[in-house]
Amino acid sequence: MQLMTMALDASNSGVIITDHTQPDNPIIYCNKAFENITGYSRKDIIGHNCRFLQAQDRNQKEREILARCIAEGEECRVEIRNYKKNGDLFWNELYMAPVKNEAGEVTHFIGIQNDVTWRKNAEHDLRQQKTVMEKKIRERTMALKDSEAFLSSIIETVREGLLVLDPDFNVLSANYHFLRTFKVSLEETVGRQLYDLGNHQWDIPKLRDLLIKILPTNNPVVDFEVEHDFPHIGRKLMLLNAYRVEFEGQFKDQILLAIEDITERREVENRKDDFLSIASHELRTPLTTIKGYVQLLERAMPENASQKFLSTFGKVSVYVERLNALIGELLDVSRIQSGNMELHVARFDFDAMIAEAVDGMRATVPTHNIMLKGQTGASVIADESHIAQVVTNLLSNAIKYAPDSKQIEVNIANVSEYVKVSVKDFGLGMSQEDRKKVFERFYRGVEIQKKFPGMGIGLYICDQIIKNHNGTLWVESEIGKGSVFSFTLPKAGKEQHG
Repeated sequence: MQLMTMALDASNSGVIITDHTQPDNPIIYCNKAFENITGYSRKDIIGHNCRFLQAQDRNQKEREILARCIAEGEECRVEIRNYKKNGDLFWNELYMAPVKNEAGEVTHFIGIQNDVTWRKNAEHDLRQQKTVMEKKIRERTMALKDSEAFLSSIIETVREGLLVLDPDFNVLSANYHFLRTFKVSLEETVGRQLYDLGNHQWDIPKLRDLLIKILPTNNPVVDFEVEHDFPHIGRKLMLLNAYRVEFEGQFKDQILLAIEDITERREVENRKDDFLSIASHELRTPLTTIKGYVQLLERAMPENASQKFLSTFGKVSVYVERLNALIGELLDVSRIQSGNMELHVARFDFDAMIAEAVDGMRATVPTHNIMLKGQTGASVIADESHIAQVVTNLLSNAIKYAPDSKQIEVNIANVSEYVKVSVKDFGLGMSQEDRKKVFERFYRGVEIQKKFPGMGIGLYICDQIIKNHNGTLWVESEIGKGSVFSFTLPKAGKEQHG
């Protein structure tokens, strides 16, 4: 087995193995070449269905071919558009074949993958070259005039500092906002190299490397932060975004560099974090006192108390517990932001922890049918209370955001050296935009805000907990069809928190 693994890792072709006996056919093995081709690490890959490589590009006929062959247990060969972890498109030549047991039942699928982007691009270029060149000749003069006027108007009206650079990173133009922000003149800016401006504030090795990659690959520089003591304006925090200018004529193969002063915005964010920390800690003390008095009242409850009194007292207890849970979440966020979240790791029975969390939720919400499927038989070295907190939060969300469905499905399984948990609901589902931001701090979708109360910190905390345990948390969802939240964790003896 070790020799076979070494041989597969030496291959230039990506190799994956999926488990057809488990729900959603998860990946249980990938070789080094597959990681190199896709840009994902092993822990990002294991447990996912192969469709995650198509990102949002789901309307490819090749996907239907693959689905049919998997359903019928047949081999097939397709060329399909896939996307690397950084979002880059690559064409994948995929050969997929089933693995059957002695009874003739399909147990696994093996996928052999090769990046044939260069060939597809060459074919496309050959088809397009004649048409494109003829069109360029006809439109060159008009395009040059229109592009120059259009670009100039954008540069002068946008409320960010903008520079246009040539392929050697010389400044071709600077807008008024840039000159005003840095208190410089056109003579001090235009015609000079970007890295020579001011006191060489942009001469940063990582920024140089990112800008060099823009022209040949069209990869933008996104949200690159530079904190520096600038001439004339002092210490500021600047946010840089850079894009290739794709107009024809003299503006082809040039770079548009946007520079935004985010010093005040970051200070506001920091003050907000400080307030969050102080407020959550200060609220904890009076709330503890209130809980103590509620417990005293409960013990001193008169036997002949009226039903109205008992009902009111019950509501007080419920809302005190809700407030306590909310303050606990705020404290967790504060600890995460300050880097002070403590993990008390120990070995524990993973299946027992999941069963206990599910049973606790069943007792709390008896109106819902929570089905637990699968088992791992695995031990995990982690902070058991934190992992249980993640499971409980996912179950609570599944119940909260599926008000018209009483069915929740929890599935646990082994996927290579990881354990995987999936919580599936049949509720509202999420849009593509919400799926991208659902794990961000304080983010709540527009529709969710209208219908459900909350602060948008539960999933952020879950994501941070799983990341701190070298795991991965993700969501698959469609509007109107519900959501599936899944996470993986390393088994005991494998990659651990470090």
